[in-house]
Amino acid sequence: MKKVSKKKSASKIGANVKKFKKEKGFSKSDLVRKTGLDYHTIAKIERGVTPDPRIGTVVKIALALEKTVEQLVN
Repeated sequence: MKKVSKKKSASKIGANVKKFKKEKGFSKSDLVRKTGLDYHTIAKIERGVTPDPRIGTVVKIALALEKTVEQLVN
């Protein structure tokens, strides 16, 4: 099994959030409303600035995008 660094993993999560958000036709503001998360939190995750988003945060985003946590992190 290949080991992935936290930074690389965070970048992957951010890229997937952007991709799935675009697929759904959601803006960042739409995702804020659907998750209850702060706009800047989502922006930091998308940019890969947040090195290790909390699992609860990832779960909220996954639910809003109708994806699994696994789909967001892989």
